[in-house]
Amino acid sequence: MANAIANMFRIPELRARILFTLGILAVYRLGIFVSTPGVDRNVMKQLLNQPNSASFGNLLNFFSGGALERLSVFALGIMPYISSSIILQLLTVVIPTLERLSKEGEQGRRKITQYTRYGTVLLSIVQGMGIAFWLERLSYQGNSVVRPEWQGWGFRLITVISLAAGTAFIMWLGEQITDRGIGNGISLIIFAGIVARLPNATIETVNYLKEGIIWPFTAVAVLLGMVVVIAVIVFMERGQRRIPVQYAKRVVGGRSYGGQGTHLPLKVNTSGVIPPIFASSILMLPGSIAGFWETPWMVKIRDTLQGDSFAYHSLYVLLIIFFCFFYTSVTFNPVDVADNLKKFGGYIPGIRPGKATADYIDRVLSRITFGGALYIAAVCVLPSILIKQFNVPFQFGGTGLLIVVGVALDTVQQVESHLITRHYDGFTGPRGPRIRGRRVNMPAPA
Repeated sequence: MANAIANMFRIPELRARILFTLGILAVYRLGIFVSTPGVDRNVMKQLLNQPNSASFGNLLNFFSGGALERLSVFALGIMPYISSSIILQLLTVVIPTLERLSKEGEQGRRKITQYTRYGTVLLSIVQGMGIAFWLERLSYQGNSVVRPEWQGWGFRLITVISLAAGTAFIMWLGEQITDRGIGNGISLIIFAGIVARLPNATIETVNYLKEGIIWPFTAVAVLLGMVVVIAVIVFMERGQRRIPVQYAKRVVGGRSYGGQGTHLPLKVNTSGVIPPIFASSILMLPGSIAGFWETPWMVKIRDTLQGDSFAYHSLYVLLIIFFCFFYTSVTFNPVDVADNLKKFGGYIPGIRPGKATADYIDRVLSRITFGGALYIAAVCVLPSILIKQFNVPFQFGGTGLLIVVGVALDTVQQVESHLITRHYDGFTGPRGPRIRGRRVNMPAPA
């Protein structure tokens, strides 16, 4: 491990990518401390840091890395971009024009990315207006979050502009990491926000332990539970269903090729950390809309979808299962896989090439995706429920652990790929098992 870390900085390109990524993440964390005008950060922090509080604000604060409690220009975080991506991917399925664009290669993907950016700005404006109205109504012990002299349309417009600009800047930072850094930029930004809150959450838990708010046995049980959850996440994220593939012999230029067997790896969790992020983004929309459209039925929906309610957890599980299947269908096409196997002379033993192979792969993928969806839902929901039942003021639940561990595994896998490509040992050594990411690669002809 130590040798692999040293090798990371011996490769100029990899060293530059790592330092660039760290620099961008540092810029993101610095922006967290830039507040919007006319607000009282101390009142907001006291309001959100009440023990056992669970609301739309806490959920948004969690995914923005603590930006909301500081009333930062990054308070919306990257969630509008994620919501826009969801909408575009759903529209790609139902609108033929977008479906054609998605199949036009790099040019089409750039056009869809451009539409996603426009949607991000539009959603940022809508959510920013909701946040502005919501902040004007918030108070704690008689102190208003928005200073009285700032309340009105001037504050609302400045808040909308600041939050929309902050989200657009975060989106640009994420794209820069993806293009010039290491790992997925959007996921790493969410990762950085969650990890940055871990020390404060740990200190708060220790303080509550000293004050007798929680029992030592409860704190130890939560710690052991986190270790077990991390172990389960690592085990499941590395899990694969290997479909055997055989290649027929071919004679090219008097030389024989093929005739050897390999396998097609299908990951148990093909969609990665996308489903819980997408599901959380969808569940935050009612709170944003209710901020400025405070009709009785919308307020009822917002109050029903509190972070500790049965309705919230039930809908959260259903959305996770839906997005697991949806995102897997978007990123993995069994028909294309079957066609590529047939093109290179490969076949699955006992299965006819072509449509029968595509149907078999689709059937196997559907089964393991269902199991993976149940695993993700259990990891995201059960720890949070247990923490609530034990009355532990610690918000680093299953969703945060899944995102942190999943993104860390993906990033380490990319770093290891760079090391192995340049004939360096990976993190597991020359004889150890390779760290597998979530990408599903077609097996090359033997």
